Amino acid sequence: MQIQVRTEKMLVAGNWLEAGAMFDVINPQNNEVIAKVPKATEKDMMRAIEKSEEAFRHLASWPTHERIKVLQKAADYVANDFDNFAETIALEGSKTINEARSEVTRTIQTLNISAEEVRRLKGETLNFDQREGSENRTGYYYRFPIGIIAAITPFNDPLNLVAHKVGPALAAGNPIIVKPASATPLSALLLAKALDEAGVPKGFLSVVTGAGSDIGDTLITHPFVKMVSFTGGFEAGEKIAHKAGLKKVAMELGSNSPVIVLKDACLSDAVISTVSGAFSAAGQNCLGVQRIFVEESVYKPFISAFVDRTKELTVGDKMSEWTDIGPLINEKEAKRVETWIEEAVFEGAVIETGGIRERAYIQPTVLTQVSPQSTIYQEEVFGPVVMIEPVRHLKEAIKKANDVNYGLQAGIFTKNMDHAFYAVHHLQSGAVMVNDSSDYRIDEMPFGGVKGSGLGREGVRYAIHDMTDPKVVCFKIDSMWGVS
Repeated sequence: MQIQVRTEKMLVAGNWLEAGAMFDVINPQNNEVIAKVPKATEKDMMRAIEKSEEAFRHLASWPTHERIKVLQKAADYVANDFDNFAETIALEGSKTINEARSEVTRTIQTLNISAEEVRRLKGETLNFDQREGSENRTGYYYRFPIGIIAAITPFNDPLNLVAHKVGPALAAGNPIIVKPASATPLSALLLAKALDEAGVPKGFLSVVTGAGSDIGDTLITHPFVKMVSFTGGFEAGEKIAHKAGLKKVAMELGSNSPVIVLKDACLSDAVISTVSGAFSAAGQNCLGVQRIFVEESVYKPFISAFVDRTKELTVGDKMSEWTDIGPLINEKEAKRVETWIEEAVFEGAVIETGGIRERAYIQPTVLTQVSPQSTIYQEEVFGPVVMIEPVRHLKEAIKKANDVNYGLQAGIFTKNMDHAFYAVHHLQSGAVMVNDSSDYRIDEMPFGGVKGSGLGREGVRYAIHDMTDPKVVCFKIDSMWGVS
């Protein structure tokens, strides 16, 4: 099928603009150019920041009912253009068409949750008379928007992860400037169009496309920008945090998530869940199952069933209804994953299935006997690779699960509530999924991790909290009212 190459504009503080230079958006499945997108300059980013600050100062109070209406209308717009959004996600990224549809559905939910949370953005009264001598004081606090939010988003969820930053920012009454991944900017631009059509105030939303090396530092370091929300790799996040200076930062930096399978687990459920968790989105998922620790007595039947189910997965055309796994985001990333697999094998690992690369595709790969010192064991592989290891008991599994510099989410399969709660309290992670893989999330829950997995929490309500600050108001009553 011949794809017509689209030429896009970027949204700069409410204005759809071209740029002096353009860059190509490539379908990683066949290296076909599907769109040309503006390559913004530092001047473009400065314009976005200055106009956003001007809009924020001009619109001193954006009414609650208007924020609700804009977010609801945007959700309706996405729903009415569902197929276009899904096809765009699939074409520019790695997801299959079925995975893309799921992301569009979640995006609609994220926007609607954002609209609902606007109503709940409240303060509370304070009992000033708890202090002796303050009997004549009364007051409260409320939360106010902090100002411009900078959002830097990755390629793997090019629509919903943008919504998870834009929805809360607008719900809180803040302007936001999005710098989407250069590999997948089209989904972010489509969402910008939805919000623009829904009536977001001029200047409150920008989606500035281009290279991070050209525009990233300006966005991160400008004093008008009050918070940086970043989703991406650990090294990039660490650099951004250092550059940001004295401002809020939210960092979701990925993981190499563990799952524990105990002997009393339902093995069929555990296999189904962990195969899906390991290989969905071609493994390019911060929640993806990367390390599985299986109690020794059920290790052989588990790995046999796991490998058999993995071999049933279909790798191929992203746009096919029958495809389970598409390509990685580009051939360079596929070669990196291939290298990590080869290094692990050189260090003693065994390939139970997979391990084959063709262009940007990696066959779903199951490794055993992986050295804990291997790169693929310690780092986030971000590809369709999983490691399975036998353990003697739960305590050994938890020790191994915690023995990395990440802690986003974890999973455990067991019917024993004592074991489940022991894992909940001892696994070093932002969430523990009991009888589910690490790859489970709803868009309302607080989402984030510990150690190298980041700072702060996403999830609409929790992001809104970080994007607002409390202001205390106190009245000294007798001096105001003059009552004798």
